[in-house]
Amino acid sequence: MQSHCPSKTLLFLLWPLLLGACRSAPKLGAPAGPDAAGIDSVLQDLYAVISGPAGEPRDWDRFRELFAPEARLVARAGATDQDGMRVQVMTPDDYIRQAEPYFAQSGFHESELARRVELFGDLAHVFSTYESRVAPEDELPFQRGINSIQLLRSADGWKVLHLTWESENDRRPLPECYLISPP
Repeated sequence: MQSHCPSKTLLFLLWPLLLGACRSAPKLGAPAGPDAAGIDSVLQDLYAVISGPAGEPRDWDRFRELFAPEARLVARAGATDQDGMRVQVMTPDDYIRQAEPYFAQSGFHESELARRVELFGDLAHVFSTYESRVAPEDELPFQRGINSIQLLRSADGWKVLHLTWESENDRRPLPECYLISPP
């Protein structure tokens, strides 16, 4: 099984270069100060607004507020076509139209397992590992995966510009390094 996390050997060999190049770079994990609070708030609200029991209306106005104008959500489909790329690109309103019938019939509770954050200026990239359950008390999730979220800071705070997700499957299990948040 191929891992997409850096190997210990590779990190050992590259350590002198990485140490010099990244001495002043922010650490992966949770940023400090107002960035941390802003990004954390957006992610908490993002998971909370899509979660709930069957038939419970979601706060779609809050959902829309989390996204920048022209934002896109991209679902990576499990099966692939000839070129290996099968995706569904949506606006936040497209997502709402597609999700509402499902949420009317089924409970859906998604929660974050781990998070990796990288920051540069007003740009943030978050790898947010998630798990989904029909009910929060379900022992096992029916799905796990990674949300890749790009955020931009504006005068109104952090906004989601792009959110792509892919679910774990038998051919592509979640690597261990994405199941634990860095310190």
